[in-house]
Amino acid sequence: MKCKIVNNFLEEKQFLSLQSLITSDTFAWYLVKGINNIGDDHYQLVHSIYKSYEVNSAFFNNLKPLIEKLKPRSLIRIKANFIPKTHKIIEHGYHTDFNYSNSKTAVYYINSNNGYTKFKKNNLVCKSEENKIIIFDSKEEHTGTSCTNSDYRIVININYF
Repeated sequence: MKCKIVNNFLEEKQFLSLQSLITSDTFAWYLVKGINNIGDDHYQLVHSIYKSYEVNSAFFNNLKPLIEKLKPRSLIRIKANFIPKTHKIIEHGYHTDFNYSNSKTAVYYINSNNGYTKFKKNNLVCKSEENKIIIFDSKEEHTGTSCTNSDYRIVININYF
């Protein structure tokens, strides 16, 4: 399994601007019951940014430095995920984002916490560290988690070719 991990992915000023916006009280979050499967016992707040070949959010323009640095040929989906703090870390179940040939998933961490992304194939664990990105094949089974040492865990999930 190939997984590219890049710390300090964006310039500090770009990152802080993005982090400030996404954690502000004017950024809209929408409740989704179930994290991997509708109806599981978990929930998350989501902000859909790009889906079905359409920009779904004015926030898209704020992601240009992130998107430009990834250099995608084509976007599939972009969403921000907000997972609230729990009393113990909960792994939300292994899943794949897409089964398209040559598609990639990038998970960009907005805040540092003790949550993580874990891969089924080799149990690789990537800690949630702000301004870090991990890039891997969208067919790779992985799971995200909650956190216990911060009020929330926020990631931006980008799927692309």
